[in-house]
Amino acid sequence: MAAALVRPRNDRMIAGVCAGLARRFGTTPGKVRVIFLLSCLLPGPQFLVYLAMWFFIPAEGSSAKSW
Repeated sequence: MAAALVRPRNDRMIAGVCAGLARRFGTTPGKVRVIFLLSCLLPGPQFLVYLAMWFFIPAEGSSAKSW
């Protein structure tokens, strides 16, 4: 069973979105951060998606129900 998608309290750089995605998909946070930075070189709403994920993904240990 895969880990729930939450933003961890440790291993954060800004909001924990990349660390949460890395934990969910079984990879390292560094790889997800590099992929995100490289994707920002392409045209598109990547930064807005990051902000939305920061808002919608619950923090680890919060009372919010994770998806």
